[in-house]
Amino acid sequence: MWGLEELKMHREIIDRLDWEMTPEKAVETYLEWGTGWTRKDDFVRYAGQEALYFVIYDWEKPAQVTLIRRTMKEADEIAKIHVPAEMVRRAVDAAGRKPGVGVYAITDELKEWLKDALGC
Repeated sequence: MWGLEELKMHREIIDRLDWEMTPEKAVETYLEWGTGWTRKDDFVRYAGQEALYFVIYDWEKPAQVTLIRRTMKEADEIAKIHVPAEMVRRAVDAAGRKPGVGVYAITDELKEWLKDALGC
């Protein structure tokens, strides 16, 4: 599992990050085959397609985001990046769900923090 410094050495991964992907969209796109027509062009087109995106597991301590590589077959955790705890709390609060029970999308605030940390 990579940390921030290891991830920064993999520009080929950073350049392919999908900053708009959310956990919900990943499930729709890669796992729920019957609903592709409702999303217009937003579906898996070929077997090797993958998405690279960040999620928050709100139960993890210390506060961090996890980089996921999602394909039709699996989801792999690639990196864990320590981020300011207050940003994670605000992201979970903004989602309107109970802390400790979910997987959350990163907020615009976290995207900007990550882009700066990764040199994007």
